[in-house]
Amino acid sequence: MTEEKEAEERKRVFELLTRERQLHDKGILLVGGVDEAGRGPLAGPVVASCVILPDDFFVPYLNDSKKVTARRREEIFPLIISGAISAGVGLATPEEIDSINILNATYLAMKRSISSMSRKPDYLINDAVHISGLDIEQESIVKGDAKVACIAAASILAKVTRDHIMEYYDRLIPEYRFIKHKGYPTREHYELVEKYGILPIYRRSFLSKRIEEGRLMAEERRMDLPDPFDLADDFLGKYGITVVR
Repeated sequence: MTEEKEAEERKRVFELLTRERQLHDKGILLVGGVDEAGRGPLAGPVVASCVILPDDFFVPYLNDSKKVTARRREEIFPLIISGAISAGVGLATPEEIDSINILNATYLAMKRSISSMSRKPDYLINDAVHISGLDIEQESIVKGDAKVACIAAASILAKVTRDHIMEYYDRLIPEYRFIKHKGYPTREHYELVEKYGILPIYRRSFLSKRIEEGRLMAEERRMDLPDPFDLADDFLGKYGITVVR
């Protein structure tokens, strides 16, 4: 990166920290940004993260995870964790998604991400949601992952963690091509499920319409697949993050 480009990035990231600085000026020092990855896929967990950043935080290319390439997400993932005051990751399983619905499962993953943090936030800034049942003041910002640094950081931690889980499943069952679609509902993915069957890691509630229409066999393809909590722990353990169940 050239000096000019780095200066531009520092200015951009500094501006992303505006809301955090406003709260810090009011004496609210531990401001956690919360975001998730994986609400829409047919398979795999929904993963959430909460991140508290210092005023002088800088990582180049910090942004909404959807606006950062996969390679750069991998590069800045450890930099976010090492530069953060505290960071946590949580998830909810496909079984939990089917049991309590995807919205409530997302909130559950978010609460677990906060519970896993070494230092808990005094205030939360969430990406377009309000998390009920928390005794923490919070605000919701629409498209916050592109506007607020701590939410952007959380979006990247959640996305990278979830991608690693799905890539592990891809190594076990490559015919489903999770490496390509990460479980999202593409045409090819639907065709693969119709061809090979429903795995235990699928969200049956997301497939119920196709089952009712006769386009999918309701019977599950029996396979003993790793628990996503174990996969998340294996990946995050080397960064000092433990997943709360």
